[in-house]
Amino acid sequence: MICENLSINEKGHLTFAGVDTVDMAKKYGTPLYLMDEDRIRYKCNEYKNAMKEFFGDNALPLYASKAASFKRIYQVMKDEAMGIDVVSSGEIYTVLKAGATLENAYFHSNNKTDQDIEYAMDNGIGYFVVDNIEELCAIEEEASKRGIKQSILLRITPGIDPHTNEAISTGKVDSKFGSAIETGQAEEMVIESIGKPHIDLCGFHCHIGSQVFDAENYLLSTDVMMNFIADMKAKLGYEAKQLNIGGGFGVKSTEYDPELNIRTEIQRIGTFIHKKAEDLCVTLPKILMEPGRSIVADAGITIYTVGTIKTIPGYKNYVSVDGGMTDNPRFALYQAPYTIYVANRMNEKRDFIADVVGRCCESGDIIQKGVELAETMHNDTLAVLITGAYNYSMASNYNRLPRPPVVMIENGRDYVAVKRESLEDLVRNDI
Repeated sequence: MICENLSINEKGHLTFAGVDTVDMAKKYGTPLYLMDEDRIRYKCNEYKNAMKEFFGDNALPLYASKAASFKRIYQVMKDEAMGIDVVSSGEIYTVLKAGATLENAYFHSNNKTDQDIEYAMDNGIGYFVVDNIEELCAIEEEASKRGIKQSILLRITPGIDPHTNEAISTGKVDSKFGSAIETGQAEEMVIESIGKPHIDLCGFHCHIGSQVFDAENYLLSTDVMMNFIADMKAKLGYEAKQLNIGGGFGVKSTEYDPELNIRTEIQRIGTFIHKKAEDLCVTLPKILMEPGRSIVADAGITIYTVGTIKTIPGYKNYVSVDGGMTDNPRFALYQAPYTIYVANRMNEKRDFIADVVGRCCESGDIIQKGVELAETMHNDTLAVLITGAYNYSMASNYNRLPRPPVVMIENGRDYVAVKRESLEDLVRNDI
């Protein structure tokens, strides 16, 4: 099994977080998102403990909301004393409805609207991560109206290519995000920021992309960012108090993916950054990271019911399920790899090769190609593993399909965190 919260019980069924997935399918229906709350809490503490040990007591992990955003997840983050990374007014609203605060919330986005900025300030946002000069001016104007000094970080593009999928690479010079050091725009943003009376420039942020399986790319980007901090101190007399090195540690989705030890990789970064600060004669800033996928991905699986099994002699087999790109668009977007099991036939030989596809009227509605499955039949239960990140959060109502529920599991107890959408929900906003 690729994750320790998975096993096989005496019935030959796949269990997840200690519960029988086939029983969960019968109880809640399918498609169904299951999430392991204990696993999420464990991963939060893994980051918190490692960061404090190797970065310093004031280091703070920020949960990257876009990976999975709903009320219960923010209540868990509040319990675990995590900071929060948000990217929209909708995520901010969800945080507030969950009873959490925005004191340690960092608001990202390359195109925050004026309404976003006003809403965030109305609700006491801790920090804006400022992407561009237009946003900086809009924040200054809004802060001036309110007579406050707004804390910000500047998003800096370090020019690092992490060799991940082009769609999830964000640190190159020509990225749509941030201001590049290489072009001189980053320095211009620092000059503009420290000159504005209602802006408190607290430091810098960078992010190189997702599915990074070791610390090497972090070392490259951190090297660039620490040099930039030293350069701004020498040129402008400004020394950053915070450095957010982003998120993006990879998650093992198949048996072919490498293993990643978060504590070991954070130790490598910590050793490097302490020495770098000493060599450059700069004060070590408060270090932030933004884990999202690596906190929730393997804390989630998706359960489906098999509909049709179609064989095209001499070509291929198709196994169709009652969900698809509406609840998991990541194969269509990124050709994301997944491990898939017939959950009620875990002890049977996996020698049936098929493409697992969804029910949408779309040829691209594919969950995974060429999957090795147990001999599959109508009404079998199919489990797609490692779907806790960017599945529920990217789900849609394409083909007018309701989104599945999110059922959390805590200490063997299952409970609904997000209700299944109804047909009435689909027309709720129609006039």
